[in-house]
Amino acid sequence: MPKSEKNDVAEAGRQSGEPAALKIGNLTAAQKRWLKRGLDQPGGKLALFDENGREISARTIRACIDAGWAEPWFSNPIKPDWLVCKLTPAAIKTLTASQKRKKS
Repeated sequence: MPKSEKNDVAEAGRQSGEPAALKIGNLTAAQKRWLKRGLDQPGGKLALFDENGREISARTIRACIDAGWAEPWFSNPIKPDWLVCKLTPAAIKTLTASQKRKKS
């Protein structure tokens, strides 16, 4: 499927009001680490850099956006190529539930 159609399909699914079927098992280790860090941030803001100061891979970010885990938050006028994102409400719900199951 061409990239533009793929994005249109993802957007249509979000607008349809259907709950997203997000599953923790579908994520890579890097995606899980990045997304879980957003749970501790105001508004679910996702980090641009990892714990060691390295930039988060654009591939990781785009994969999470395409899957419905993250959404673009705003454009950065100083660095327009950076993707500033936040967790989606469905991602927050799924990640929070996952953490609760691990604690009990």
